[in-house]
Amino acid sequence: MKIHQVKIILVSFCIIVFTATMAFAQMKDTPKYSPRDGVINLYGAGGPHTAFIRVGKLFAKKTGVPVKVTFGPERKWTEKAKRNADIIWGTSEQSMTAFLETYKEFKSKDVEPIYIRRAVIAVQKGNPKHIHGFNDLLKPGMKIVVTEGAGVYNTSGTGVWEDVAGRLGSLNDIKAFRRNIVSFAKGSGAGFRAFKGLNADAWITWIHWPLTHPNDADVVELSKKRVIYRDLTIVTNKKADPATAEFIKFLKGKEAYEIFKSEGWSK
Repeated sequence: MKIHQVKIILVSFCIIVFTATMAFAQMKDTPKYSPRDGVINLYGAGGPHTAFIRVGKLFAKKTGVPVKVTFGPERKWTEKAKRNADIIWGTSEQSMTAFLETYKEFKSKDVEPIYIRRAVIAVQKGNPKHIHGFNDLLKPGMKIVVTEGAGVYNTSGTGVWEDVAGRLGSLNDIKAFRRNIVSFAKGSGAGFRAFKGLNADAWITWIHWPLTHPNDADVVELSKKRVIYRDLTIVTNKKADPATAEFIKFLKGKEAYEIFKSEGWSK
């Protein structure tokens, strides 16, 4: 056998060994999905979490089954969710679709939209700039915060400002609005912090944020021609805790709806 043939064989062997080692390491590091622990575990982005927590406490009081709500940036809870998530919620259709790429135990056919909410303009308490609608945001010198995923962050806010600004088909509206953006925040939580930290005049966000932070912001509604909506979705599977199905039924019932409604959600 020629020397170059021996080299080719050795290189091929090394590649096979390396590939097998990496595959084994990946399998070893993959969390085992085992959700049946007697607790209904929910995971998702911040925003709807306040309503989920309230509903969870009410359900636990009625049934004795504990409900744990984990929320915030996905990187903070992804490993736990891979192990014990009974329910994952998405704050928009695109965010749920992205979650399904990671949490393979959950399937698109099982995703269910349960509530919907509208985009609004959050302004500083007392509305010091006297903002009454979208057109006021186009004035030179306005300071606006928007929420964006920037292609690397899963958030329901991705593209919302562009949808609102471009709603009437005017490129000039988008140009004027964009000139006034002072922060493209990755996630609604970061958007809220930027809104306060930069003392911004306005923040394009979802109605539940100013409603659940009444001491920090007031609401200015978008006109019917401008307003857009995105939904709240949930997904579970047959491996989840047995009480999960009962909780989901409760989540869509009258008592839970009144809680969500108080935070700006509708059906």
